[in-house]
Amino acid sequence: MFESLTERLRRTIADLTGRGRVTEADVDAALREVRLALLEADVNYRVVKAFVARVRERAVGAEVLETLTAGQQVVKIVHEELTALLAVGDRTFSLRGQPAVVLLAGLQGSGKTTTAAKLARHVVRLGRAPLLVAADPYRPAAADQLEVLARSLGLPVHRSPAGTAVEGIVEAGLAAARRSGRDVVIVDTAGRHTLDEALMAEIGGLAAAVRPSEALLVVDAMTGQEAVHVAEAFAAAVPLTGLVLTKVDGDARGGAALSIGAVTGLPVKFLGTGEKLDALEPFHPDRLAGRILGMGDVLTLIERAQEVVDAKAAARLEERLRTASFTLDDMLEQLEQVQRMGPLGQLVSLIPGLGGLAKEAQAAVDRGELKRTEAIIRSMTREERRDPSILNASRRRRIAAGSGTTLSDVNRLVKQFTELQRLMRQVGGGGRRAPIGALFGRR
Repeated sequence: MFESLTERLRRTIADLTGRGRVTEADVDAALREVRLALLEADVNYRVVKAFVARVRERAVGAEVLETLTAGQQVVKIVHEELTALLAVGDRTFSLRGQPAVVLLAGLQGSGKTTTAAKLARHVVRLGRAPLLVAADPYRPAAADQLEVLARSLGLPVHRSPAGTAVEGIVEAGLAAARRSGRDVVIVDTAGRHTLDEALMAEIGGLAAAVRPSEALLVVDAMTGQEAVHVAEAFAAAVPLTGLVLTKVDGDARGGAALSIGAVTGLPVKFLGTGEKLDALEPFHPDRLAGRILGMGDVLTLIERAQEVVDAKAAARLEERLRTASFTLDDMLEQLEQVQRMGPLGQLVSLIPGLGGLAKEAQAAVDRGELKRTEAIIRSMTREERRDPSILNASRRRRIAAGSGTTLSDVNRLVKQFTELQRLMRQVGGGGRRAPIGALFGRR
């Protein structure tokens, strides 16, 4: 979503940090680029104006320009102000009550039902036992969808017969949760294609009746400033505690994510980063600011790795790398783990300094290069994976035919793996260490 904005800001930042000393005119020129980039990303005009004014006041008025690292300090100010812009309100996800009630509201198509299931998975990871309540009496398909999603997580869903009033559905769900020992109830309410007074009154009345510990509005970040208007309308009718921005992995300009909190005063608590049920992240303003400015997000990368990497497997891999006994089976296992962490382009963008390679990395995935690598390795025998040196011409032709690839694809993978093994021996063994450039194919 922030690709275009990030690329433009990255160029502006690189120009500033490469100067050493900078003048007031340099700051004004850079902020002009920042202003244009934010406006083109569909950020609210008033938000952009106030943001740029705060950055300029701090950059020009605090003797920053007199230092030798003025460029870096201006960038630091931009990062801090962008973080402050995103860090509206209390982002704590509160689960008070027995059971705690989480009420989800939003328009149809915003991803509300999927978000309910994602949130249930998140609650399970917090050590709680959630029950999902299908509180949309008008659309049976919504309850069916919620049941399918909950079944994949092994979680229960409460639904009532057609015609039951919304408050009756939720009260019955709360009773079911108490009977079964469930300590969190996540309520998926009805939506509409457009805002209407009946919807607002229904959700407002439900919130007054059940007093949820969290009343979250689910908004589609790809709708731009329309998402801000929707949030303002809901906030006027329902006592919301926060927002969930969905589809932030899409290709919209991203303005809603940057300005919705500042305009509405509501904190963004979660980001929906994909279609899978594990694609929900707690919102961290400083991390998102770092991503937008092309500085990466190492903490999120570590958290994703911790979710998919088994500690024993990681220790075993470390030993294999240290003793240069890394095999093609290990390589296949690592490919599978990386793909479970999310889209490769998204992962690369989280690594500081490599944001510019994110598009190239994702393009490689889109071309099917990782799938070809997997297919080649899976077409080998166990002995061939352990010792690729036995791969003569006839074996390589057999592997190419079995994997649906070409002989040159197989030769390329074997060559890359052989080079990797050589570097492992240099770095991990007792001999001399390889120069750092050799790790990137340079001498």
